[in-house]
Amino acid sequence: QVQLVESGGGLVQAGGSLRLSCAASGRTLSPYAMGWFRQAPGKEREFVAAISWSGGTTHISDSVKGRFTISRDNAKKTVYLQMNSLKPEDTAVYYCAARRSTYASVAREEYDYWGQGTQVTVSS
Repeated sequence: QVQLVESGGGLVQAGGSLRLSCAASGRTLSPYAMGWFRQAPGKEREFVAAISWSGGTTHISDSVKGRFTISRDNAKKTVYLQMNSLKPEDTAVYYCAARRSTYASVAREEYDYWGQGTQVTVSS
């Protein structure tokens, strides 16, 4: 089992920045690709960004491309989501997810472990 804990969410004005972190613990010896998803009220959970085990491959949703960056530090067992130029439509609960594979995926159903989520609210 892998436990994921997100942090770094909060309230920010439009145009501002936040950096989310996701710390992994438990059985983390196996390689895991990581992803970030988000869910706004009344909407389905959607893909935001993903990164391979090595960090050499990333996928970014078109809705955040050019504004968000995903990275990871395997020594710290932590993945990050740097969010710049935030917009009110980025308001959502952001979830970290781990996939038992070295390859990143944009598909929600391919992830095996999920964090509890962290709220991001962007005011206009």
